[in-house]
Amino acid sequence: MVDVSEQPEHYFSEQPAVDDRERTIGFELDGVEYELTTSTGVFSGSRLDPGTGVLLHKVVLPDAPGVFLDLGCGYGPITKVLAQRDDAEVWAVDVNRRALDLTRRNTAGVPGTVRTAVPEEVPEDLRFDEIWSNPPIKVGKDALHELLDTWLPRLKDGGVAWLVVSKHLGADSLARWLTERGWTVDKHASARGYRVLRVDRAESAES
Repeated sequence: MVDVSEQPEHYFSEQPAVDDRERTIGFELDGVEYELTTSTGVFSGSRLDPGTGVLLHKVVLPDAPGVFLDLGCGYGPITKVLAQRDDAEVWAVDVNRRALDLTRRNTAGVPGTVRTAVPEEVPEDLRFDEIWSNPPIKVGKDALHELLDTWLPRLKDGGVAWLVVSKHLGADSLARWLTERGWTVDKHASARGYRVLRVDRAESAES
């Protein structure tokens, strides 16, 4: 794995050095039009990432109250969708503070409760009904595994995680690794070169 600190400026930097140049993007989901402000220095700042689009279109949104985690939230498209329920509490977590600021702005006025945070600001005893993530594959395999080892055990009993990963960037190998770690993994859907993985807590998974 290449150390992130040795890589060029990227969306997983805490404070992007690139100039802040904002723009507006939009997308439609289930008949609802969403508009969000994005910027340089955040993940997929020029458009809705295709993987995120696949995730949102292929997974049924929660139909009950709950506490949800948008892991690696970027400028907040997943968070904004999940927070359309007034009984939803969504934690939008990212290391990129510019992204968190955009998420706060993009979700202002949504019916649900949105809490933006860097990872260390999330209470250690907080558990989630669902985790949604288009994980940062480009941080490298070791860092990605550490990320998932940190957050997946924070699912509640009966909780589920939804991950979207590009097939050519290792979706199937990630599914195998998760299975080896004791998780129940289902290849839920595929579209546009992406795989949506459903990850459930198996009886043997660490709690």
